[in-house]
Amino acid sequence: MSTDLSSAQAETQAPGPTGRVPKYYRIKQRLLGMTEARPPGSPMPAERFLALEFRTSRTTVRKALQELVSEGRLVRIQGKGTFVAHPRIYRTLQLTSYTEDMRNQGLTPASRVLDIDCTAAGEELAALLEVEPGEKVLRLERLRLAGGDPMAIEATHLSARRFPGLRRHLARRASLYTTLTEVYGVRLAEADETIETSPATPREAGLLHTDVGMPMLRLSRHSRDERGKPVEWVRAVYRGSRYRFTATLTPPTVRGSRSGPPASSRPDFP
Repeated sequence: MSTDLSSAQAETQAPGPTGRVPKYYRIKQRLLGMTEARPPGSPMPAERFLALEFRTSRTTVRKALQELVSEGRLVRIQGKGTFVAHPRIYRTLQLTSYTEDMRNQGLTPASRVLDIDCTAAGEELAALLEVEPGEKVLRLERLRLAGGDPMAIEATHLSARRFPGLRRHLARRASLYTTLTEVYGVRLAEADETIETSPATPREAGLLHTDVGMPMLRLSRHSRDERGKPVEWVRAVYRGSRYRFTATLTPPTVRGSRSGPPASSRPDFP
């Protein structure tokens, strides 16, 4: 083991003044060529076979594979192996539902309810939804899929008093936003959204078919209706290897801003 590790460390040294390319990087480029020649979802050879083919250590192969996984070129599925990744999904930062986003890209959206329950609002969540502390809040956690692949875990919090019977109505419709509009006459008009990154927890990795510690995109969204009343607080975890977010930037307009806690001080609900 120590000999193998020492060999791999020697192979992966940074290029010196002569411009020598690390061996793991050359392996990575060859692996990249293999991925481009295979359709998405195709399995990659096991590490031991790649090490034999490239006449190098498994540690070097593992490093090259890991970089391609981090870049979204490959995807690891626990207990199954490494596969060629599907192209990244582009999502524009605007007030559209997950269902709309997926259909606009020619993908079939689906959701699986992981948990739906009422919980008592703490002080911070109560302030965000403008309800009394201790008042019932509906928490809806769903696994978001596209074409059968898990994409995100999304936990939405809404006032149970403002949206009575929401659990029953959701069973008849695919989209939460459609339900809010058609049943309660509520349309979302604006939202504050923040994006952070952090490693996947064991539960998240299991649900999203990735490795523990892989980069995740964490979104927090606080949405309001046309009257400026809060509608939802959402905390979502997206697979970093499958998503790319885009936004259209415009000059700031001169207008009054809504009061509220800055994004960095908002609670990190599960």
